[in-house]
Amino acid sequence: MKRLFAFLMLMGFLTLGNSWTAVAQDDMSNDTTATEAMDSSAVAGQDSVAAGQDEVVDQTTVEETEAAATPAEETFHQRVKEKFIEGGWQFMGAVLLCLILGLAISIERIITLNLATTNTDKLLAKVEKALSEGGVEAAKEVTKNTKGPVASIFTQGLLRIDEGVEMVEKSIISYGSVEMGRLEKGLVWVSLFISLAPMLGFMGTVIGMIDAFDAIEAAGDISPQVVANGIKVALLTTVGGLIVGVILQVFYNYLVSKIDSLVNTMEDASISFVDLLVHYNQSK
Repeated sequence: MKRLFAFLMLMGFLTLGNSWTAVAQDDMSNDTTATEAMDSSAVAGQDSVAAGQDEVVDQTTVEETEAAATPAEETFHQRVKEKFIEGGWQFMGAVLLCLILGLAISIERIITLNLATTNTDKLLAKVEKALSEGGVEAAKEVTKNTKGPVASIFTQGLLRIDEGVEMVEKSIISYGSVEMGRLEKGLVWVSLFISLAPMLGFMGTVIGMIDAFDAIEAAGDISPQVVANGIKVALLTTVGGLIVGVILQVFYNYLVSKIDSLVNTMEDASISFVDLLVHYNQSK
């Protein structure tokens, strides 16, 4: 009985030992499989990273090649400068000079006309108050200390107030013509440059066409390559002259409208000023 029990225990230990060995072998096998899988994943990841780096390098190389092959975009200033040189410095320089002088005179006139603008209602109220409080001399001080053609006209009228209202009116009309001439000063030059710039452009056009026909005569051929340069010069000078004429024409029209507005203001203020002097003489 004891031998049987001992035999059964021995068989149990052997069976348990074999089971543990199998389990250990299975664990080792699983660990080996997992390790191999991890190694395979790591290798695959490294291959993917290497492939990605190669792709990035290739893409960067392609982009650099395309960027090197694509020329840099020219700015507006560079294109204008290039076309100016292609049009020929003789006529393009003359057209540019017309633009510079015309703009200088126009800007000076704009500043002058804006400074000449006066609030006539406020000025008339001050003159009326000065006449009622201090008489003609006080009104003269007000008009002399105020800038603008309207105040200058009022001053001339006050200087003739002792000679009667009719002399005041004549003085205002005469001096108003003088102030109008001062306001229109410089407009004739702007008008000249408006006409001169396109004429210079057309002259360059004619000369460019003459050069194109000379090239045809010299080459004995009428191919586009022969006449292209002369035609380009002709068109560029024409465009330059027309652009200058358009720009200066805009400034000229603004100046004319501003002068007309000032003249109308002067006339209305002069009428109100004469009425004010009439009431002042009647109230004395």
